[in-house]
Amino acid sequence: MDATLALPLLAGLIAVALFFDFLNGLHDAANSIATIVSTRVLRPHYAVFWAAFFNFIAFLFFGLHVANTLGTGIIDADTVTPTVIFAALAGAIVWNILTWVLGIPSSSSHALIGGLVGAGVAKAGTGAVVWSGLLKTTSAIVLSPLTGFVLALVLILTVSWLFVRQTPFAVDRTFRVLQFVSASLYSLGHGGNDAQKTMGIIAVLLYSQGMLGDTFYVPLWVVLTCQAVLALGTLFGGWRIVHTMGSKITRLNPMQGFCAETGGAITLFAATWLGIPVSTTHTITGAIVGVGAARRVSAVRWGIAANIVVAWVVTLPATAAISALVYVMVSLAG
Repeated sequence: MDATLALPLLAGLIAVALFFDFLNGLHDAANSIATIVSTRVLRPHYAVFWAAFFNFIAFLFFGLHVANTLGTGIIDADTVTPTVIFAALAGAIVWNILTWVLGIPSSSSHALIGGLVGAGVAKAGTGAVVWSGLLKTTSAIVLSPLTGFVLALVLILTVSWLFVRQTPFAVDRTFRVLQFVSASLYSLGHGGNDAQKTMGIIAVLLYSQGMLGDTFYVPLWVVLTCQAVLALGTLFGGWRIVHTMGSKITRLNPMQGFCAETGGAITLFAATWLGIPVSTTHTITGAIVGVGAARRVSAVRWGIAANIVVAWVVTLPATAAISALVYVMVSLAG
């Protein structure tokens, strides 16, 4: 294990983790606001303030199950060292910046998980991996978008049947109001799941330095700081990805936006309560494709959706490779 870090170095490493948290909010802002922006219910700048607020208050509604999974359920906490954490964060940050510049809505969550696995394996071999936790998380790559797709599809069919006798104007006016609720719920789910990932990283770092005693837990100051930084990142928004998520996959009206956000929110709520660090990007993309497919199959730009799926598949091995390389370089330099 690395020697105990001096406080300035520990603070610096925590700052790197918070920078990842900020990028997570920046990168994933689109997930919270894409539908409400594309339906023109809210202008983009108002939408990011709306999403940021609900991102921040999410800790009031959820436990810390996801943070515990990230802290102890991906790689063995006893093998975690500051170098492992730095390498994992570096790989995830590089991947987040690359996909943000290219406007690809990849998963910050799986970038971080890939980074942890890559750095952990580089240090201690495959024995460092907690396979049960990793399997649960990687299964969500398939299950979270599929669940979002199915829920949104069922919701759009149900709502269409319930409002079949209403005029288009009345339906539009109703769902412009309801979309404020669904967007709030989705942002709440996003904040509840995503901020906890950085909480887990910081907490396991503190644990590795003996600052939490013999029991792993997440201090309150870590919870509040991570929620605030994620919200700040959301405020800065990710306009390139908003464009992809909100209009390139399929065109949405307020009723479809409501169904996509509600289906996505239900998925995120369930995953967060189960302690599964899912991708908010995967979830909302699946939901948007679901509402588009309900209208007609040709309404979905399947080529763009396929490119996004490729980015999902590549994220884990790419970030694992980058983080493993960073770990080896830092270890050799040390």
